[in-house]
Amino acid sequence: MIRSEAARRRTATALRVLAVAAAYYVSGQLGLERQVKVHGSMVTPLWPPTGVALAALLCWGLRVWPGIALGALFVTAATGDSFSADGIVIALGNTLAPLGACYLLRMVDFRIELDRLRDGLALVFLGALPGMLVSSTVGSVVLLADDKLPRSAFWLVWFAWWAGDTMGVLIVTPLLLVLSRARLPQLTGRSVEAVALAVAALIISPLATRSHLTMLFLVFPLLIWAALRFELAGSAPCALLVAVLAVVAATDRVGPFAQLTLLEIMINLTTLNGSVALTSLLLAAIVTEHKNIRRRLERACEELADVVEHLSPSGRSTGWLPPEEAPGEGR
Repeated sequence: MIRSEAARRRTATALRVLAVAAAYYVSGQLGLERQVKVHGSMVTPLWPPTGVALAALLCWGLRVWPGIALGALFVTAATGDSFSADGIVIALGNTLAPLGACYLLRMVDFRIELDRLRDGLALVFLGALPGMLVSSTVGSVVLLADDKLPRSAFWLVWFAWWAGDTMGVLIVTPLLLVLSRARLPQLTGRSVEAVALAVAALIISPLATRSHLTMLFLVFPLLIWAALRFELAGSAPCALLVAVLAVVAATDRVGPFAQLTLLEIMINLTTLNGSVALTSLLLAAIVTEHKNIRRRLERACEELADVVEHLSPSGRSTGWLPPEEAPGEGR
């Protein structure tokens, strides 16, 4: 029994490693569909594999790190490095970044339910912003050392790389953490509102990201609605939709991104997607935390009411007195 249990665990771990590698590779191919060329170097404004990697580590533990390494290696090879020394070093940086982010999050007792404001802040200021410094620095230094990147463009490429990895964590990781706990939807009184939210998102998001009238601000009422009414389960998909459509519009140079330089596009896009991610994540965490506090207070009030009822005179007359002292029994 012990051996069979150990064998099942090894098999489950191996399957998870393969699943992570496949998910990393597929999401990497999707990210490469929208590349930006910066002085001969290709960077992506939104890099989903970092979000996939961090979510896998948080849900399944550090044992799945080989899947991240395999996926990163194959994605790097697909860009043209074909298992070269530079490609291996870049893949190593892309593996260490989510591992470091996961370690920082575990240090502060991060909960994958994201039901506290502190968890949302930790994901932003520990998992995303500093955690992705490793991959961007390693990748940019490798390109510079291999003469694939001029010194004058180092910081621009570094910023674009870091921003893409950071957006991957802020946009993709919360959605995957929600999906890891998702259940089959049930028809409730709020189903009509959920459908209305989905329709509004499909109309407002393309309009805001592709209109020449600069209406990007329209996405924020949508995100607020989603977070207040459906918490992270509603705001995370909306944030992903807005971020993806913004990246498409920016790389096509249409709407509010038309007539902008590459640096201006990257700054505007990073600012927009960062604001979208923060609004979605932090507001949903605040709403969830307040709801949980209210539920705990309601349970505490119910328990206190039960205690008071048993200790009150009416409670005593229903069985709290000994039989010989109960009303109606003479001495």
